[in-house]
Amino acid sequence: MKMMPSSPNEEQFDVENSKLDKDKERTPRSARVVKVHNQALLSGLAYCFSSCGMILVNKFVLSSYDFNAGISLMLYQNLISVVIVSVLSIMGLVSTEPLTWRLIKVWLPVNVIFVGMLVTSMFSLRYINVAMVTVLKNVTNVITALGEMYLFKKHHDGKVWAALFLMIISAITGGITDLSFNAIGYAWQTLNCFLTASYSLTLRRVMDTAKQVTKSGNLNEFSMVLLNNTLSLPLGFFLIVVFNEVDYLLRT
Repeated sequence: MKMMPSSPNEEQFDVENSKLDKDKERTPRSARVVKVHNQALLSGLAYCFSSCGMILVNKFVLSSYDFNAGISLMLYQNLISVVIVSVLSIMGLVSTEPLTWRLIKVWLPVNVIFVGMLVTSMFSLRYINVAMVTVLKNVTNVITALGEMYLFKKHHDGKVWAALFLMIISAITGGITDLSFNAIGYAWQTLNCFLTASYSLTLRRVMDTAKQVTKSGNLNEFSMVLLNNTLSLPLGFFLIVVFNEVDYLLRT
C-alpha cells in the first residue's frame, strides 16, 4: 500500500527531492558534452597551428610580394588583435582589465621588448627561409633556461638539458647546411632569439607587480593581449616614421 504524505510540506519536500534527483541524473550527461579532454594537447596543437601559420603568412607577404614594410605589417596585425579582443570584451565573451596609467607604467618595459621581438622577427623572415627561422628559434629556449637559472635560481634536470642540447645541435647543423646563408638575416634572427628570451624572463618578473596594480588583482591572457598590442601601436607608428616606411607605403 502506497503511503501518502501527511502534510503539504512533506509533499513539497518529496517533489523537491524528486527534482534534485533528476538534476543529478542530468548533470553528468551535460558535463560529458561540454567537457574537453586533453586540453593541454589541444592548446599545444592550436599554438603550433597559429605560430606556423603566422610565420608562413608573413614570409609569403614579405618575400613573395617583396613587401618591404615589415613594421607596418606588424602594426596592422597588432591593430587587428586589439579590435578583436575589444569586440569580444564589449560583447561580454571575455573579460579584460582596464588600461590604467599605473598598469601601463609597469608594463611598458615588457612592451618595448615585445615590439622589438616582433620587428626583428619580421626583418629576419625577409632574408631567411622558414625552416631555418624555425630551427633557430629553438635557441631561444636555451637562452631562457639559462636566464631562469641565474635570475630565478631554477634548476633543470638532465632530460631538459638533453633536449636543449639537441636543439643547439639542430641549429648548428641547419646553419651549416643552409645554402642560402644571409649574414643580415642571421644577425636579425640572433637578436630576435635574445629579445624573445628577454621577453619571457621580463614577463615573469613583472607579472606579480602588474597584478597588484589591476582592479581585480589578476591579469588574464586576454588582458595581456590587449595591453601588449595596444601599447605597441604608438611605438609602431614611431618606428614606421624612423624607418621611413610611410613614403614606401604611399608609393606601393
